[in-house]
Amino acid sequence: MAQFVYKQIIDDLKQKIFAGQFPDMKLPDERSLSEAYQVSRSSIKRALSKMANDGIIFKKRGSGTFINPLYIKNASIFNYEGTNLGVTDNFHMYGQKPATKVLCFEVIPPTEELQRNLFLNPHDFVYKIRRLRLFDEDPFMIETGYIPIKIVQNLSPEIIEGSIFNYLEDVHNMAVTKSFLSIFAEPSNAKDRELLRLKEHEPVGIMEGIFFLDNGTPFEFSHMRLHYKYLKFNTFVSVSE
Repeated sequence: MAQFVYKQIIDDLKQKIFAGQFPDMKLPDERSLSEAYQVSRSSIKRALSKMANDGIIFKKRGSGTFINPLYIKNASIFNYEGTNLGVTDNFHMYGQKPATKVLCFEVIPPTEELQRNLFLNPHDFVYKIRRLRLFDEDPFMIETGYIPIKIVQNLSPEIIEGSIFNYLEDVHNMAVTKSFLSIFAEPSNAKDRELLRLKEHEPVGIMEGIFFLDNGTPFEFSHMRLHYKYLKFNTFVSVSE
C-alpha cells in the first residue's frame, strides 16, 4: 500500500507542476507535503527521491527542492512506470488519456522477420493489430502489433479497443514486464500524412520493439509511427566519481 501511496503523490505533484501551481519552481518542504497529503514523511521522501532520480526535480542544499525547467519544456508522452508497459496506461499527456480506433484486426502467417523476432515457426500464426491512438480527437500514433496466437487464443475487437496488456494480466495471469525499443525518425509516407495529419515534407517518429512476458517469452513485436511533435524521450544521467 505504501508503494501505491507514493505513486499517487508523484502523479498528483506532476499534475500540479504542469498546471503551474508552483510558479516559483520550488516545491513545499517535506513536512508541508506530509501534512498536505496526510501521509508519513517516509512516503514523501520516497516520492521525492523517485522524482529526483527521474530528473523531474533537484535538491539544492540549504535552499529546498526545485522543479527542473527542462522537464516542463520537454514533457514526454512516454511515462513507463511499474510493471505494465502498455500504451493505454503509460502514454499520456497530463489531463488527457489516449483514445483508440481499431484500423485492422486479422490473423496472418508470420513473415521471416516475425519468425526471427518472436521465435516462431512458419506455421505459428499471429494476430495483426493496427490501431490509431489519439489524445481526445488529436491523432498521435499508428501502432501495428503482432502477437502469436499460441500465447493468447481469444483476442477480439472488443478486447483490442482497450488495453491488451491489462487483459493479459487480468484474465490470463501473464504480465508484460520488459521491452527492447529502438527510437528513430524517417520521412512520412502517404498513410502517415493521412492518419497523423502531417504535411508532405514533415517526418514521422518511429518506435519499434519487442515486448516480453515475465517468463522471458517474446509476446509482441510492435511498430509505432508517431507524429514528430510527440517524439520526445527524456533521460537523466548521474555521473559517479
